[in-house]
Amino acid sequence: MAKHAAEEPVTPSTEPESEEPRGMRFPSAFTVLFLVTIAVWLLAFVIPTGAYRNEDGAPVPGSYERTDDPLTFGGRLMQLFIAPVNGLYGVMNDEGFIGPYESGELYGAAGVFLFVLAIGIFITISMTTGAIDNGVARIAQRMSHRGPVLIAVLMVLFSIGGTTEGMAEETLGFYALVIPLILALGYDRLVATGVIMVGAGIGVLASTVNPFATGVASDSAGISIGDGIGFRLLMYVVLVPIGIWWVLRYAKRVKADPSASRVNSVEGDEELRTSGLGDVAELTARQKLVLTIIGLTFAFMIFAIVPWAQIIDGPNAESYAWQLDWYFPELAALFLAMSLVVGLIGGLGEKGLTDSLVRGAGDFIGVGLIIVLARGVTAIMNNAEITGTILNSMEELVSNTDSGVFGAVMFLINLPLAFLVPSSSGHAALAIPILAPLADFAGVSRAIVVTAYQSASGVVNLITPTSAVVMGGLALAKVRYDQYLRFVLPLIGILIVLCIVMIAAAASF
Repeated sequence: MAKHAAEEPVTPSTEPESEEPRGMRFPSAFTVLFLVTIAVWLLAFVIPTGAYRNEDGAPVPGSYERTDDPLTFGGRLMQLFIAPVNGLYGVMNDEGFIGPYESGELYGAAGVFLFVLAIGIFITISMTTGAIDNGVARIAQRMSHRGPVLIAVLMVLFSIGGTTEGMAEETLGFYALVIPLILALGYDRLVATGVIMVGAGIGVLASTVNPFATGVASDSAGISIGDGIGFRLLMYVVLVPIGIWWVLRYAKRVKADPSASRVNSVEGDEELRTSGLGDVAELTARQKLVLTIIGLTFAFMIFAIVPWAQIIDGPNAESYAWQLDWYFPELAALFLAMSLVVGLIGGLGEKGLTDSLVRGAGDFIGVGLIIVLARGVTAIMNNAEITGTILNSMEELVSNTDSGVFGAVMFLINLPLAFLVPSSSGHAALAIPILAPLADFAGVSRAIVVTAYQSASGVVNLITPTSAVVMGGLALAKVRYDQYLRFVLPLIGILIVLCIVMIAAAASF
């Protein structure tokens, strides 16, 4: 998932195929955040202290004032030392100071941390039942004689996984399934790569309820994950067909003239072309029920988090009686409960269920730690009282700009940030607390900042060499990184232009 595109290494089995030179290896998200933590701590000695007056949790434009330095040198050392703890369960007191022993509102990311583990457990248990793999295989087999339609359907399925749960690392398991099928249809390995990587990647770019991007960013911005969902859905509806068109355009050219392929055939391709997908087992009654439950769980999550009354009747409307207004605690409980249901129905048994539960939590704990570390950085900035100064330095820039220009600037700012912090979760937790208040100064919804961030992150994570999803997927597909870049870079340009136009237009209304 884009949620942790860089913190999970490629599995050992894929490393021999990778052509990424060792000298080009980029630091992991953990290393980047460690360096950012040190840099921010040092900058706090230089940046003047200051604060805004807050009303209803938002800084009041024009109310910035310089303040006395609140910390001694020893206090600053303690802030660096305790930053990860504050990032997990630091509490903000009435005076705005964050610490583990304060009384007030939880500032740390404990709720998001548990939610990440819960959805990781749910996804892992669902994959362990075999229902997802077999379901995709059945669809592929039934449509194996209609190449363009099959490509479009598979890309839609991957994009749905991307927009709802940030599907990224999970896609690595599908290359062995999709490549033989795509070759059997007369296409090449780059088409298979595009089906999976572009399909899921644009879904993540246009995340609607992706908890690892939209969820973490919305939490950091102090808004509901449902805020702005209508616009994000519109982006999904517009951008996914463009990604499908791009892959089909190349696939049609290769089908008509195999010499137009941008990649070379590798040993075994001819056998794969003749064997195709092979035999696929029928979906069992258990697997059909598991797939139904997975779909219903995500559908219920969407229903539970959408602020229906506020969307229909206006932002200040009272919630309907049937409106749930769920947030991370309830969602974590939902996915933990449904993990047990899926595991039991899927026939995993007590040992299989508990083993998958532990494995799922272990696979996703890296994501949670990234979020915690990033939240710790913002705690350092807050306690050193430099956040207000940073906001003030940007206030004039955004307050005097047109709303549409603000939306475009937010997207462009997040492009380099996405490269420096490839984890979408870490990027959100680190940048959104600073960027979201700027929307208040510009008179724009904070949901625009969230959408701009996740769109920029999604674009960058389609091509960044720091991503295990990109490099691992290319290694599995046996496609060189430069070959993939030549294929996808024009599409990236199209996506960037469309994102800027759509976000600028949305910010203007």
